[in-house]
Amino acid sequence: MDKKTIIVVGAGQGLGNHVAERFGREGYRVVLMARNAASLDQYEKRLTADGIEAHTHIADAAHPETLTEAIIWAKQQFGTPDVLYYNVGITAADDPKEMCSEELMRHFQVDVASAYHCVRLVADDEFAAKRGAIFMTGGGLADYPTAQFIPLSIDKAAIRALAIALHDELKPRGIHVGTLTVFGSIGIDNYMSPARMAETVWQMNQQRDVCELKYEYPDMQDGALTAAEYWTKVYALAEKYRQG
Repeated sequence: MDKKTIIVVGAGQGLGNHVAERFGREGYRVVLMARNAASLDQYEKRLTADGIEAHTHIADAAHPETLTEAIIWAKQQFGTPDVLYYNVGITAADDPKEMCSEELMRHFQVDVASAYHCVRLVADDEFAAKRGAIFMTGGGLADYPTAQFIPLSIDKAAIRALAIALHDELKPRGIHVGTLTVFGSIGIDNYMSPARMAETVWQMNQQRDVCELKYEYPDMQDGALTAAEYWTKVYALAEKYRQG
């Protein structure tokens, strides 16, 4: 049987690389894409040292043409992938008083529009025949938006909508689309560790029974809180989990 391939758009020390590693341990060939060539080289060496077949290609989500070139390259080199993971987002806080429409659009391109662009590049008939899967990293700001993260709040709501719409569109063709919605800061403590989240993505890929899976502190579930109350409690829990 041919070796399976996962393309990770948004490779990095956090969730992207951990997803790559988790799938690589299952025998997947890993293709990492990100902006920084030196970082990609280090990621490839680490995965290779762990016995995982890894390849890299520079791509910048702010410039969709680079994603087109990278994904076409990957398909030419390794054939149609089996999994696409989109893990790109501008997560820095913003000053609401300085936000403008141009900046909103810059964020949207990186956070959402380029995800859609990648989906259209991979979701062809061969991908459908392989019963391919597509996953995107969502965020709790979709449910609890804040003024300090206006673009990211908008974009995480949009990623959820995109995943749900694409799930409904592509499911009849055998393609599964899902989003892991993270209600916290990745890597801030043991519960929010990228390794745990990567395991969740792997299980989503295996089970293929849900479009959205919410990754949230157990203490936070089923609470009726305002956004400010919610994130205050999240930060307190992060401190608790770090100490515990």
